[in-house]
Amino acid sequence: MEKQNNFIGGRLTRLPPGFRFQPTDEEIVFEYLKCKILCLPLPASIIPELPLSLFDPWDLPGDLEEERYFFTKKEAKYRRGSRTNRTTSSGYWKATGTEKHLSPPQNNLGNITMKGLKKTFVFYRGKSPNGRRTDWFMHEYSLLLNNVLPRSNHMTSSIHHQVSFSN
Repeated sequence: MEKQNNFIGGRLTRLPPGFRFQPTDEEIVFEYLKCKILCLPLPASIIPELPLSLFDPWDLPGDLEEERYFFTKKEAKYRRGSRTNRTTSSGYWKATGTEKHLSPPQNNLGNITMKGLKKTFVFYRGKSPNGRRTDWFMHEYSLLLNNVLPRSNHMTSSIHHQVSFSN
């Protein structure tokens, strides 16, 4: 597979050779997403922000062979509804499995309680409910403060393509 553009908005989105970005689920939520939502400095400016609904998974910036991370804002599916839009021009992301609850290592925000959520999605080509399942997976991370989603509605997504080998 060929490498994709590694710049978004003039910013480098790849680490130098020899460096790896392999955060745990808890680090993504409580180190990166928390800082993004609370407008605090990020530990590293490696996760770009972009509207995921404008990109099919194979068109996202970055190396197709690597797991890629993005900040994105939740976009309402319906004007007056609370459901999130996860459709693209070629298909849609469908939830699979159960959501995983994440706990912070320690809460240094005083009386604010934090909890993280991780949901897994699979990309389907075509329109629901007749789409064809693909090998593209997305892990969506959300942060709840005092058991409520913050007004900023930021979330982090980790997208990767599952490579299958058959004889």
